[in-house]
Amino acid sequence: MREEMSVKGKTFMAIAALAAAAGLIVTGAASAGGGGAETKVTIKAPGGDVFGKVKSSKPNKCANGRNVKVFRQKGGAQGGGDDIKIGSDIAQANGPNYEWNIGQPGVSGKKIYARAGKIPGCKADNSKTIRAGSTS
Repeated sequence: MREEMSVKGKTFMAIAALAAAAGLIVTGAASAGGGGAETKVTIKAPGGDVFGKVKSSKPNKCANGRNVKVFRQKGGAQGGGDDIKIGSDIAQANGPNYEWNIGQPGVSGKKIYARAGKIPGCKADNSKTIRAGSTS
């Protein structure tokens, strides 16, 4: 009886190990895709208006209709949990470009940047940080 239990136990362990390995292979294949198409977000604020573009190698999927959030940078680098969201817009086609515009959020002289988050098939991107121009 003990020999029978030992064989059953070894068989169960072998099946469990194969199932775990198969799960890792499937998970690895899904994550090895690189995260999707490249995305590039730009930002400008020469006066009071804050606007920019979303660019991608797959513009219909990754630029058109893309949600862009604009943040006021609080510290020396983007992120960190203390940056303040000051607005957002949806990028729309304008000729060959996909543009967004949050109007005049009142951030003259402040450090700001734009972010397009990751969506299925498209990578995320942050613009460079810029100092918003004055409204006068």
